[in-house]
Amino acid sequence: MTKTGTTVSEPVAFPQNRTCPYHPPTAYEPLRSARHLTRVTLYDGRDVWVVTGHATARALLADPRLSSDRTRSAFPAVTARFAAARNRRLALLGVDDPEHRAQRRMLVPSFTLKRATALRPQIQAIVDRLLDAMEAAGPPAELVSAFALPLPSMVICALLGVPYADHDFFEEQSRRLLRGPSAADTQDARDRLNTYFEELIDRKREEPGDGLLDELIQEQLREGALDRDELVSLATLLLVAGHETTANMISLGTFTLLHHPEQLAELRADPGLMSAAVEELLRFLSIADGLVRVATEDIEIASTRIRADEGVLFSTSVINRDTTAFPEPDTLDWHRPARHHVAFGFGIHQCLGQNLARAELEIALRTLFDRLPGLRLAAPAEEIPFKPGDTVQGMLELPVSW
Repeated sequence: MTKTGTTVSEPVAFPQNRTCPYHPPTAYEPLRSARHLTRVTLYDGRDVWVVTGHATARALLADPRLSSDRTRSAFPAVTARFAAARNRRLALLGVDDPEHRAQRRMLVPSFTLKRATALRPQIQAIVDRLLDAMEAAGPPAELVSAFALPLPSMVICALLGVPYADHDFFEEQSRRLLRGPSAADTQDARDRLNTYFEELIDRKREEPGDGLLDELIQEQLREGALDRDELVSLATLLLVAGHETTANMISLGTFTLLHHPEQLAELRADPGLMSAAVEELLRFLSIADGLVRVATEDIEIASTRIRADEGVLFSTSVINRDTTAFPEPDTLDWHRPARHHVAFGFGIHQCLGQNLARAELEIALRTLFDRLPGLRLAAPAEEIPFKPGDTVQGMLELPVSW
């Protein structure tokens, strides 16, 4: 395959499935050599720009000429189920400033580093209870359902003030929302979640609690700073993103560490490396691959002109393997400075929950391997299923023993 300037002569289809759960799809190799920008083809045949260079990605993610508003007619749809929901406004992630700034300002106090630090004892207690139950049941165990998924679900429920007793319902609807087999299935899941939060908000207006959702009802909804639909959208986003992404990082992070015994041994020998290890795993795994934007006007960057109304994707799995930013990027290295990765995005839409996610990952992985030093896969690695490329990456299940 040849390149012309920054464009690969035969656009690569996007997204594609990974052949190894912790490496970018092998079909993305031409993208990795493109350096800055190239073209890819979406499911509907539309060609869009894909950003592959680290410096270019950070510049464009901070550029106000790229819009996150998916209701724009030119906004690209990466999948059919995404296209079916494009006319529904998505709070926070799917709006631009000044609306985005106003929504984010309401939420920032609940997701600061100070707040995440204060939650660490509560997170540790949840981790301990889950591992107590796993040990009591005895090996083998299925780590996704026993540990990786319930931990962030419990944490985000406690933070929001959502009853964890409803977790089976919202975890199933989240699964359908993010990787339902059809657009109709995805839309039905969204409708069910919306109805759930409408009813929960009504109950909380009569009987307030002490979660973030209660604060938003009392301080923003009653004062008119948020309307009911916006609050439902915000609550759905926070609940789904708050447990899905971290659950996938825990499961895939565990699988990756078990596949890299030397790095795992180093981490066990020096627990002080855990914070750096989490950053490196975030870079290495890049589970949220394919941030989407549309240009609102022409942009000149990296010797390329992005024209108004052209779609722009950010392949985080490729960007976080850019050799100019991360030497030997396919190697897992706890000693590299990896904090400048774009696993959480960059710019105004950088992940609001990153401090909480880091705290959960550090505590979950450290305690898991401390408590279960003999942890190992309970099935051949090649037989363990992982998620397809059109959703958040992670393990569908993770059978382990110890």
